Amino acid sequence: MNTTHQSSGHEHRCRIVVDTCSDIAPQVAGALEVDILGFPYILDGVEYTDDIWTSISPKEFYDKLRDGARATTSAVSLGRYLEFFNQCAEEGTPTVYLCFTSALSSSYNSAVNAAEQVRREHPDFELYVVDNSLPCACGELLAIEAVRQRAAGLSAKQLAQWANEAKTCVHGYFTLDNLDALAAGGRIPPAAAQLSSKLDIKPELSFDLSGSLSLLGVNRGRKKALKALVKSFRENYVHDPIMPIVIMSTDAEKDADWLEAAIRKEDGCLDITVIRGSVGPSIGSHVGPGMVGVGFWGINRADKISLSDRIAKRVRAS
Repeated sequence: MNTTHQSSGHEHRCRIVVDTCSDIAPQVAGALEVDILGFPYILDGVEYTDDIWTSISPKEFYDKLRDGARATTSAVSLGRYLEFFNQCAEEGTPTVYLCFTSALSSSYNSAVNAAEQVRREHPDFELYVVDNSLPCACGELLAIEAVRQRAAGLSAKQLAQWANEAKTCVHGYFTLDNLDALAAGGRIPPAAAQLSSKLDIKPELSFDLSGSLSLLGVNRGRKKALKALVKSFRENYVHDPIMPIVIMSTDAEKDADWLEAAIRKEDGCLDITVIRGSVGPSIGSHVGPGMVGVGFWGINRADKISLSDRIAKRVRAS
């Protein structure tokens, strides 16, 4: 499988791999020495590999969707994972793959199966597949911090353990212009999308501990929805000047500008590093144009789970 960036691997104690669902820009990945695996997407019946806006611009892609083009995604195949992991095994550097959430794609299962096969053929090769449980550029935040932890001396095994624990401290909140793309992808009933459009209802969405989408609330009108994102940020953010914030959109730069300006007015955030991300086709196919969101490090989401969720977690573990 082609990667957007291929590190030599020798400079570090481990190789960090993400996929295009993390929406990490190729130039950022190159600077951090992170490899990116491209997810496939289908636009009007033609399959492409998501290369994070190398071969098509966000405006072109989202304008096509606005004009009625149909975009879908498919999982990464077992064969493509085998090809890439075998390349890693031959090169030999211990590898950690921070994979797109298993709650929204079967790619994780394919990656796990491929990794098991490669480890059988290369028993001395260290390969860890982590379910990042983080949609969109929230996965980028985990990857950037993983690079810092690698530089601080964590081994591949330690880095995989760290990622599994740290991911619940990453938050993401976003709103959509409409629910049409979610309805088209079978994520919500078409009637719900039509009703929300008629009433100018804008959802505030997040994700749960498994990485599944969750509806936090609904707002009448776009401005109220954007203000709801700022409120969620305020309630959950833990200030750390080292940790960046990410603001992402699907060709909705004006609203992303507003959101960044509003967040910079929050306590301690005036000079914080803000990464601006344009959501790639892998995620954009499912949410459509007009999504705006914020991702950041905050309070541990695992500490906030309800009593019934705690019971379910215990049942699963027994």
